[in-house]
Amino acid sequence: MSGRDDMAALILAAGEGTRMKSDLAKVLHRVAGESMIVRVLGTVETVHPSRIVIVVGHQADAVRAELEGKEIDFILQEERLGTGHAAMMAEPALAGFKGTLVVLNGDTPLLRPKTLEGFIRGHHESGHEATVLSAVLDRPAGYGRIVRGESNEFLRIVEEKDALEEERLIGEINSGIFCFECPVFFQALHKVDRRNVQGEYYITDVMAILKKMGKGVGIYLCNQKEEVLGINDKDQLHAAERLLKENG
Repeated sequence: MSGRDDMAALILAAGEGTRMKSDLAKVLHRVAGESMIVRVLGTVETVHPSRIVIVVGHQADAVRAELEGKEIDFILQEERLGTGHAAMMAEPALAGFKGTLVVLNGDTPLLRPKTLEGFIRGHHESGHEATVLSAVLDRPAGYGRIVRGESNEFLRIVEEKDALEEERLIGEINSGIFCFECPVFFQALHKVDRRNVQGEYYITDVMAILKKMGKGVGIYLCNQKEEVLGINDKDQLHAAERLLKENG
């Protein structure tokens, strides 16, 4: 596809979404008339990546059908071992790519193009090899937390199930939206292990690994915190629909 040769996008959309209590794949649930995956893809297309890779799993054929006619590389994640594993599955489709890889989840339909553009611009201006989009929530339960150091610098991202009690009190959360520079991203990704409570490969661990490698790692704080909220259940779906109708 045409677009910026120095930019590619990876959308993670393999999850079943059991908390939705529905037979429908989570990313196919509709918000204000459009499926979540269509909304996320529409936002991604506004930044004009030259390649878009979508990792599918649960109801893969239905997700592909929803996006029929789009120039997308679909990657099947048959065994779902976490977000890091999903990114590993996408590596062959991005072989030879040298530039910025924007990573998003397929369940963030409230993200606006302007916010994504600002995030990518901030990443490029920083000169970092990796940047995470964060937000401060009053109720951060369910999200990974951003752990900062004494000088306010990035230290690591800790998933809630792995977090210490004091870490769970942190209000700044990981949105699951990243900018990574390739090919160093995949070099770090291969160092990720599964030594955590869920026994999964976390893409979030790449940030701390890059830091240990001496690479620049940063945080871009999003003030429009509702835009980065993931949709995991019917209540959150209805809330997202209200926000879209109110804000247009």
